[in-house]
Amino acid sequence: MSRLDSFIRRLSAQRDILNHVHGDLDLPAEGPIMEIGLGNGRTFNHLRELFPDRRIVAFDRALGAHASSVPEEGNLVLGEIDQTAKEWVGIGAALVHADIGTGYDEKDAVTLTWLPQIVSGMLARGGIAISGLPLKEPSLDPLSVPDTVPTDRYFLYRKI
Repeated sequence: MSRLDSFIRRLSAQRDILNHVHGDLDLPAEGPIMEIGLGNGRTFNHLRELFPDRRIVAFDRALGAHASSVPEEGNLVLGEIDQTAKEWVGIGAALVHADIGTGYDEKDAVTLTWLPQIVSGMLARGGIAISGLPLKEPSLDPLSVPDTVPTDRYFLYRKI
């Protein structure tokens, strides 16, 4: 598969899983949405459309988002995510979306030493986690993804 086809497949799967969470799963009534990996802001922008009444806090190393997709002041956290996100553990998030995989197994293995605990720590009980990397964490119960999402492309969990 070409890198272009892979990119399109990834974005389609991401949109499908976000829409599934919005339309088919119950989120806690309260709590913000956490976007781990703002990137150029496409997913942040989609989350704003899906959840217009929720606070959305985005994390990234540096600001690289399109101007139309930059979070409001106080909702953008810049710096090394493994460090900055620790300050948000206990926030009681309704949803955490983390798409920070690199496609390099050795780099992603390092990310997986801290990401599952951060995601779980941010979530409220009953909150939903979406991740491009598998989150092996006892407090996260795996959920089925929509049929349109290829196996192992995205992972979906509910905090127990």
